[in-house]
Amino acid sequence: MQSIEDKIVSRIYGRGRGWAFSQKDFSQLGRREAIDVSLYRLKKKGTIRRVIRGIYEYPKNSILLNTKLSPDIDQVARALARKFGWNIQPSGPAALNLMGVSMQVPGRYVYLSSGPDRSYKIEKTALQFQHAMLKEASFKLPESALIVQGLRSLGKAGITNQVIAGIRNWLDPSLRIKVLNDTKTVTDWIYKPIQNICREDRNGLHPFYRRISAGTNG
Repeated sequence: MQSIEDKIVSRIYGRGRGWAFSQKDFSQLGRREAIDVSLYRLKKKGTIRRVIRGIYEYPKNSILLNTKLSPDIDQVARALARKFGWNIQPSGPAALNLMGVSMQVPGRYVYLSSGPDRSYKIEKTALQFQHAMLKEASFKLPESALIVQGLRSLGKAGITNQVIAGIRNWLDPSLRIKVLNDTKTVTDWIYKPIQNICREDRNGLHPFYRRISAGTNG
Protein backbone atom coordinates (compact mmCIF):
# COMPACT_ATOMS: atom_id res chain seq x y z
CA MET A 1 0.00 0.00 0.00
CA GLN A 2 1.30 3.47 -0.92
CA SER A 3 2.10 5.83 1.92
CA ILE A 4 0.61 9.33 1.94
CA GLU A 5 4.04 10.70 1.06
CA ASP A 6 4.28 8.40 -1.96
CA LYS A 7 0.83 9.51 -3.11
CA ILE A 8 1.79 13.16 -2.73
CA VAL A 9 5.02 12.64 -4.68
CA SER A 10 3.11 10.83 -7.43
CA ARG A 11 0.67 13.73 -7.77
CA ILE A 12 3.49 16.30 -7.76
CA TYR A 13 5.42 14.45 -10.45
CA GLY A 14 2.25 14.07 -12.48
CA ARG A 15 1.73 17.85 -12.49
CA GLY A 16 5.27 18.47 -13.65
CA ARG A 17 7.97 20.95 -12.73
CA GLY A 18 6.82 24.46 -11.95
CA TRP A 19 3.61 23.35 -10.25
CA ALA A 20 2.85 25.24 -7.04
CA PHE A 21 0.57 23.83 -4.37
CA SER A 22 -0.56 23.91 -0.76
CA GLN A 23 -1.57 21.30 1.76
CA LYS A 24 -5.17 21.69 0.58
CA ASP A 25 -4.30 20.18 -2.82
CA PHE A 26 -3.76 16.83 -1.05
CA SER A 27 -6.53 17.04 1.53
CA GLN A 28 -8.36 13.99 0.19
CA LEU A 29 -5.28 11.79 0.64
CA GLY A 30 -5.32 11.71 4.44
CA ARG A 31 -5.18 13.64 7.68
CA ARG A 32 -3.75 17.15 7.62
CA GLU A 33 -1.04 16.28 10.15
CA ALA A 34 0.22 13.43 7.95
CA ILE A 35 0.19 15.65 4.85
CA ASP A 36 2.08 18.43 6.66
CA VAL A 37 4.73 15.94 7.83
CA SER A 38 5.09 14.57 4.29
CA LEU A 39 5.54 18.05 2.81
CA TYR A 40 8.13 18.86 5.49
CA ARG A 41 10.08 15.70 4.64
CA LEU A 42 9.94 16.38 0.91
CA LYS A 43 11.19 19.91 1.52
CA LYS A 44 14.11 18.60 3.60
CA LYS A 45 14.99 16.15 0.82
CA GLY A 46 14.99 18.98 -1.73
CA THR A 47 12.20 17.42 -3.77
CA ILE A 48 10.02 20.48 -3.27
CA ARG A 49 10.72 24.09 -2.33
CA ARG A 50 8.83 26.37 0.05
CA VAL A 51 7.85 29.57 -1.76
CA ILE A 52 5.97 31.39 0.99
CA ARG A 53 4.23 30.22 4.12
CA GLY A 54 1.88 27.37 3.20
CA ILE A 55 2.82 27.32 -0.50
CA TYR A 56 5.36 24.98 -2.09
CA GLU A 57 6.49 24.18 -5.61
CA TYR A 58 8.17 21.45 -7.61
CA PRO A 59 10.91 23.72 -8.97
CA LYS A 60 12.12 23.91 -12.51
CA ASN A 61 15.87 23.61 -13.08
CA SER A 62 18.17 25.51 -15.40
CA ILE A 63 20.52 23.02 -17.04
CA LEU A 64 22.68 25.85 -18.35
CA LEU A 65 23.06 27.56 -14.97
CA ASN A 66 22.84 24.35 -12.92
CA THR A 67 20.40 25.98 -10.50
CA LYS A 68 16.71 26.15 -9.66
CA LEU A 69 14.67 28.74 -11.54
CA SER A 70 12.55 31.34 -9.78
CA PRO A 71 8.99 30.28 -8.92
CA ASP A 72 6.28 30.62 -11.55
CA ILE A 73 4.24 33.57 -10.26
CA ASP A 74 1.06 32.46 -12.00
CA GLN A 75 1.35 28.99 -10.47
CA VAL A 76 1.82 30.53 -7.03
CA ALA A 77 -1.19 32.81 -7.54
CA ARG A 78 -3.38 29.87 -8.55
CA ALA A 79 -2.16 27.78 -5.61
CA LEU A 80 -3.17 30.59 -3.25
CA ALA A 81 -6.54 30.89 -4.98
CA ARG A 82 -7.21 27.16 -4.54
CA LYS A 83 -6.10 27.30 -0.92
CA PHE A 84 -8.45 30.14 0.00
CA GLY A 85 -11.27 29.39 -2.44
CA TRP A 86 -10.87 32.56 -4.50
CA ASN A 87 -11.69 33.12 -8.16
CA ILE A 88 -8.85 35.08 -9.72
CA GLN A 89 -7.85 36.64 -13.04
CA PRO A 90 -4.59 38.31 -13.99
CA SER A 91 -4.86 42.03 -14.63
CA GLY A 92 -4.28 43.14 -18.23
CA PRO A 93 -0.52 43.85 -17.94
CA ALA A 94 0.06 40.61 -16.04
CA ALA A 95 -1.93 38.67 -18.66
CA LEU A 96 0.18 40.10 -21.50
CA ASN A 97 3.38 39.15 -19.70
CA LEU A 98 2.18 35.63 -18.93
CA MET A 99 1.34 35.11 -22.61
CA GLY A 100 4.76 36.39 -23.68
CA VAL A 101 3.31 39.39 -25.53
CA SER A 102 5.06 41.88 -23.24
CA MET A 103 8.79 41.35 -22.92
CA GLN A 104 9.14 43.62 -19.89
CA VAL A 105 9.93 41.78 -16.67
CA PRO A 106 7.46 43.20 -14.15
CA GLY A 107 8.35 43.76 -10.54
CA ARG A 108 4.68 43.34 -9.66
CA TYR A 109 1.93 40.99 -10.76
CA VAL A 110 -1.63 42.10 -10.01
CA TYR A 111 -4.56 39.67 -9.97
CA LEU A 112 -8.22 40.55 -9.66
CA SER A 113 -9.79 38.38 -7.00
CA SER A 114 -13.13 37.50 -5.43
CA GLY A 115 -11.26 37.43 -2.12
CA PRO A 116 -9.82 40.25 0.00
CA ASP A 117 -6.92 42.50 -0.94
CA ARG A 118 -3.69 40.61 -0.22
CA SER A 119 0.00 41.15 -0.99
CA TYR A 120 2.88 38.67 -1.06
CA LYS A 121 6.58 38.87 -1.85
CA ILE A 122 7.93 36.09 -4.10
CA GLU A 123 11.68 36.59 -4.07
CA LYS A 124 12.01 40.05 -5.69
CA THR A 125 8.52 40.08 -7.22
CA ALA A 126 5.39 41.50 -5.62
CA LEU A 127 2.20 39.45 -6.02
CA GLN A 128 -0.95 41.42 -5.29
CA PHE A 129 -4.60 40.42 -5.20
CA GLN A 130 -7.17 43.16 -5.58
CA HIS A 131 -10.80 42.52 -4.72
CA ALA A 132 -13.00 43.09 -7.77
CA MET A 133 -16.12 41.95 -9.56
CA LEU A 134 -14.79 39.46 -12.09
CA LYS A 135 -16.36 40.05 -15.49
CA GLU A 136 -14.83 36.91 -16.98
CA ALA A 137 -15.72 34.58 -14.10
CA SER A 138 -18.04 32.58 -16.36
CA PHE A 139 -15.25 31.43 -18.68
CA LYS A 140 -14.53 27.72 -18.49
CA LEU A 141 -10.86 28.07 -19.43
CA PRO A 142 -8.25 30.19 -17.64
CA GLU A 143 -6.68 30.79 -21.06
CA SER A 144 -9.88 32.53 -22.19
CA ALA A 145 -9.82 35.00 -19.30
CA LEU A 146 -6.11 35.60 -19.86
CA ILE A 147 -6.59 36.45 -23.54
CA VAL A 148 -9.63 38.67 -22.95
CA GLN A 149 -7.96 40.57 -20.11
CA GLY A 150 -4.82 41.11 -22.18
CA LEU A 151 -6.66 42.31 -25.27
CA ARG A 152 -8.94 44.59 -23.27
CA SER A 153 -5.95 46.25 -21.60
CA LEU A 154 -4.40 47.02 -25.00
CA GLY A 155 -7.51 48.64 -26.40
CA LYS A 156 -8.76 48.29 -29.98
CA ALA A 157 -5.94 50.35 -31.52
CA GLY A 158 -3.26 48.45 -29.61
CA ILE A 159 -4.14 45.02 -31.00
CA THR A 160 -1.60 44.55 -33.78
CA ASN A 161 -0.67 41.61 -35.99
CA GLN A 162 2.34 41.10 -33.73
CA VAL A 163 0.11 40.82 -30.67
CA ILE A 164 -2.18 38.35 -32.42
CA ALA A 165 0.77 36.24 -33.57
CA GLY A 166 2.31 36.28 -30.10
CA ILE A 167 -0.84 35.08 -28.38
CA ARG A 168 -1.43 32.49 -31.12
CA ASN A 169 2.07 31.08 -30.58
CA TRP A 170 1.47 30.95 -26.83
CA LEU A 171 -1.93 29.24 -26.99
CA ASP A 172 -1.88 25.45 -27.24
CA PRO A 173 -3.37 24.58 -30.67
CA SER A 174 -5.59 21.96 -29.01
CA LEU A 175 -7.36 24.77 -27.11
CA ARG A 176 -8.13 27.06 -30.06
CA ILE A 177 -11.65 25.83 -30.78
CA LYS A 178 -12.43 25.65 -27.06
CA VAL A 179 -11.30 29.25 -26.50
CA LEU A 180 -13.24 30.40 -29.56
CA ASN A 181 -16.44 28.86 -28.18
CA ASP A 182 -15.68 29.99 -24.63
CA THR A 183 -15.36 33.67 -25.60
CA LYS A 184 -18.14 34.05 -28.16
CA THR A 185 -20.17 36.37 -25.91
CA VAL A 186 -17.43 39.00 -25.50
CA THR A 187 -17.63 42.37 -27.22
CA ASP A 188 -17.00 42.34 -30.98
CA TRP A 189 -13.72 44.28 -31.03
CA ILE A 190 -12.20 41.71 -28.65
CA TYR A 191 -13.77 38.67 -30.32
CA LYS A 192 -12.43 39.56 -33.80
CA PRO A 193 -8.77 39.19 -32.78
CA ILE A 194 -9.65 36.03 -30.86
CA GLN A 195 -11.01 34.62 -34.13
CA ASN A 196 -7.65 35.34 -35.75
CA ILE A 197 -5.75 33.86 -32.81
CA CYS A 198 -7.83 30.68 -32.97
CA ARG A 199 -8.19 30.33 -36.73
CA GLU A 200 -7.34 26.91 -38.12
CA ASP A 201 -5.71 28.13 -41.32
CA ARG A 202 -2.40 29.98 -41.49
CA ASN A 203 -3.19 32.22 -44.44
CA GLY A 204 -3.62 35.91 -43.80
CA LEU A 205 -5.66 37.82 -41.29
CA HIS A 206 -9.18 39.18 -41.04
CA PRO A 207 -9.54 42.28 -43.30
CA PHE A 208 -10.28 44.34 -40.17
CA TYR A 209 -6.70 43.70 -39.00
CA ARG A 210 -5.18 44.28 -42.41
CA ARG A 211 -6.59 47.80 -42.15
CA ILE A 212 -5.18 48.23 -38.66
CA SER A 213 -1.72 47.05 -39.73
CA ALA A 214 -1.92 49.46 -42.68
CA GLY A 215 -2.49 52.31 -40.25
CA THR A 216 -6.26 52.83 -40.58
CA ASN A 217 -9.10 51.96 -38.24
CA GLY A 218 -11.93 52.00 -40.74
